[in-house]
Amino acid sequence: MKKEISFIQSIAVVLVLLAIIFISLFMLKLPPHIPLIFGVAFISVIGFLLKYKWTEMEKGILDGVRLGIKPILILMLIGMLIAIWMVGGTIPTILSYGFHWISPQYFLISALVITVLVSTFTGSSLTTVSTVGVALFGVGTAIGVHPGLAAGMIVSGAVFGDKMSPLSDTTNFASGIVEVPLPKHIQHITWTTVPSIVITAIIALVIGMNGNQESVNYGEIQGIQEALKHTFNLHVLTLLSPLLVLIFSMRRIDVLPTLVLGIVTAIITGMITQHEFTLSQLLGVLQSGPAVESGNKVVDAIVNKGGLQSMMFSISLIMIALSLGGLMRAVGIIDALLKGLAKQIRRSGDVIFATLLSSIGVNVITGEQYLSILLPGQTFKPLYEKWNLDPKNLSRTLEDGGTVINAIIPWGVSGAFISTALNIPAADYIPFTFFSILCPIFSVILAYTGIGIAKKKAQS
Repeated sequence: MKKEISFIQSIAVVLVLLAIIFISLFMLKLPPHIPLIFGVAFISVIGFLLKYKWTEMEKGILDGVRLGIKPILILMLIGMLIAIWMVGGTIPTILSYGFHWISPQYFLISALVITVLVSTFTGSSLTTVSTVGVALFGVGTAIGVHPGLAAGMIVSGAVFGDKMSPLSDTTNFASGIVEVPLPKHIQHITWTTVPSIVITAIIALVIGMNGNQESVNYGEIQGIQEALKHTFNLHVLTLLSPLLVLIFSMRRIDVLPTLVLGIVTAIITGMITQHEFTLSQLLGVLQSGPAVESGNKVVDAIVNKGGLQSMMFSISLIMIALSLGGLMRAVGIIDALLKGLAKQIRRSGDVIFATLLSSIGVNVITGEQYLSILLPGQTFKPLYEKWNLDPKNLSRTLEDGGTVINAIIPWGVSGAFISTALNIPAADYIPFTFFSILCPIFSVILAYTGIGIAKKKAQS
């Protein structure tokens, strides 16, 4: 007969799991795949001790991976899209314009504002990072901006739209799970979103204004521009593909056909504008990524990104993380944690704090933002009724602990993708992703001060 794991035991298991991950990542300097595989083995042993059959645990693993099939397909297509945008001239053209329009002093605030606008109109952080994000990161790298700081601002702006846009799937998911009308949900999340993005913008301005402009090598920037002009045909036609991707995203066309359209149009415009590349070369980069030799090391470092194979690190990481999350669900560890947290409630502020911790915890354990919204949403919904809290407090908290946090989990779907797309370790940009860090902090402040906390209206 199967044993039911207790709340204390589930905490102990999670602490051991986090210790394995921490030691492997920060002391042994191992890639994140290895501790997660060890984690799967560790939880399997726990499952056997709880009298679970292997077939039951295997089903949990497969169910976990099944959740990631669509995100994995998206990552594969985005890897191909980035590659063809590089050799097809799209990113080089955007880079060239960026060097003319964006000064080093205002780069950080410009990157934040641009990504906020694009993510709001598209509702997708992944689309934002893989389009304007890649180009902005290239500009920032070239003009000497700290890579982690540049990526942090880009990710902050991208996550903003993923949380706030009515086109965002997570925004609709959070409001739908709790049965809160979308306009009410969006209006209520401004309580944590607005102060977080304002502070992030102030930080961007202050750092930019106080940056050492003398360190910018304008001669090197001119050399980069010359290398771009000699290597690629910088043509406005190359911007057709990203324009179509943005339009289709705004019209809420599914992301998979949108990305396919972007790839096909980029191939066509690449054939028209980039005469130095053959059709075989343009198609070849979809698989293996570009191998451009421009004669400028900075340009080569910027444009030699993407390709299907470049995403395999992230895809394998996501599959292992989802396997671990599915296994932990199957043996009852996640349910025990959530139910145990729910029992610790002593006041209304604790309800929101426990929800936030649960969303963050599920994000860390499973790497999946939809589960970090779904599971706490289902678990804590009755408690919001018990403590006379309007359900929109729940939907907001799910976004504060679910949507924005996934981008700063190295093995999360968003975190793994961002790290690969921008070619920067997650640990380098996480400390600078101020928006994702501030949202949960403001959520806790509001929970215990009562500011911005809506009470349930009495039924007439």
